[in-house]
Formats: sequence, structure tokens, C-alpha cells
Amino acid sequence: MTHSYRDSDPDQQVFHEHRNLLFSVAYRVLGTAADAEDVVQDAWIKWSAAERSQVADRKAYLTRIVSNLALARLRSTRHKRETYVGPWLPEPILTSGDTAETVMDAESVSMAMLVVLETLSPLERAVFVLKEVFGFSHAEIAEAVERSEPAVRQAAHRAREHVRARRPRFTADRSRQREVTERFFAAATGGDVNALMELLSPDVTLWTDGGGKVRQALRPVVGAQTVAAWFAAIGTVTYQGIEPADMNAELVEINGGPGMVFSGPGRVIATVTFDFDADGRITTIHNVANPDKLQAIADGTTHGVGTH
Repeated sequence: MTHSYRDSDPDQQVFHEHRNLLFSVAYRVLGTAADAEDVVQDAWIKWSAAERSQVADRKAYLTRIVSNLALARLRSTRHKRETYVGPWLPEPILTSGDTAETVMDAESVSMAMLVVLETLSPLERAVFVLKEVFGFSHAEIAEAVERSEPAVRQAAHRAREHVRARRPRFTADRSRQREVTERFFAAATGGDVNALMELLSPDVTLWTDGGGKVRQALRPVVGAQTVAAWFAAIGTVTYQGIEPADMNAELVEINGGPGMVFSGPGRVIATVTFDFDADGRITTIHNVANPDKLQAIADGTTHGVGTH
């Protein structure tokens, strides 16, 4: 992406230094890379116009601008998500293992977590991201989202309880996740239903987001047998007008964990990411096939998801 600022100016350097962090905040609040990029650009415009000599803590100031803009945008895009065709999934991004500094950084940007965050109110979501993921104090968040401190405390408490109830913290370790993903990849591309069945939890759920643009299941597909059959067929059927022989699949890191990208000549067709139980079995599969949501993957930009 081209930037409208030059790195020679110290104020522009400050912005550039924190750009990754700003994207990280905006993306977790919004769940879409395109909106997060727009918010970062808007923050740059505000920063350029600000009386910067008065700013004591630049990082906090920039984070505040981005949080406020992201919250406003989340409110305005809310209705679009409510009228969306089929399940609404976040927009996937490519990440790199070394930028997911901790397991928490990776977990907080996972598709599964972003799906849970989607069920919070805009204020609760922004507060949760700033408090639980980035470690801001209630006072700092109150200033960022322009609310009283008690209101922020209350939103933080509600959001934490809500996330805890829906997102148990017993994910299998990362090397196990990678191993299961590699086995799944081999079984799916080889059409091996039995090998797939072994990797899936009996009540595994497959969510597919086609946004009404491509033919996808509008309801979740549930159960190991059905899900295994769905994936085993990938190598044998024409999908979105692409013959099996022209379909390319590769293992990549998506949203802080192992995932798969399917592409055909000149375009990305879908991403697949997984959620695991404590034993390393796949409990949920998120499949994003809406072409509007695959731009960040198609661009090939790898994002840092670190929180510092």
C-alpha cells in the first residue's frame, strides 16, 4: 500500500513506527482488514492536523485516535452485518509466526475470537480489545472512547464475562495445531474421508461465508461425516467454475494460526482456518469464500499482530 507521508519528517516517522500497532487495534475492533486500513489512513490525517507539540505520549495519543475512529466505523457498519446473506465471518489476514509474539496475541486475532467479538456491542468490543488485548487502563480507555470510567468498567466486565462463556481457553499447543492442519491438508487434497474423520471432533461445525456472491452453505454444516465428505470432494468437483486440476491449495499462517488458501488461475478462491479442542481435534472450521473479503489475502501483505 502506498502512503501519503514521507519518512524524513520526525512526526511522520512516529506514525510509521506505530502503524503496525494501530492496524492491530483497528483490525481487532472491526474484524475487517479493509476497514482497519481506512481507519489507519484517517488516523494519519488527524495526526497530521493535530497540534503535535502538545502531545506528551504519542503512542497513547495515536492509539486513542484509532480506537475512536474504529468504534465510530463499527457503529456505522453494524446494519450491513445484520442484513448479510449467510454467516458473517471476519476478513482473514496473513500473519507471520514471529510477529505473533505470544499465544495471547495470536489467540486474540484468531477467526474464532473475532467471531465471538462480533457478538459484543460496539462499545464492549472496543473496550475488551483495549483492556484485555492491549492492556490499557480503564482511565485511558475512557478517554479513548469518550465515556466515563464507570461506564468503561461496566462494559469491560460484561465483555469479559461474555467472551469467557463463549471462548474456553484450552486450545491445543501450536505445534499440535500445525501437525493436525498438515494432516488435514494432506487428507483433503488427497480426498481421504477416513483420514479427515480422525482429525475432526464428532460435532465439528463448518461455517462458510460466501456473502451471497458465491454458492456456499447458508447454514453451518455439522458433524464429522458431513464435513469430511465436503472437504474430500474438493479435489473431485468443479468449484466456483474452477476445475480440480486448476485448483491450487497451500498451507499458510492466517490470523495467528495454521490455515489453508485455495486459489485458481489469477484469484484467491477461499481461506480455511481451524479451531481445536484441548486434544487437538478440530471443533470448528471457518471457510471464507466471499471474494470481497479475500483482498487482504490476495494482496499478499503479511501483518504483524503483536500488541506492543
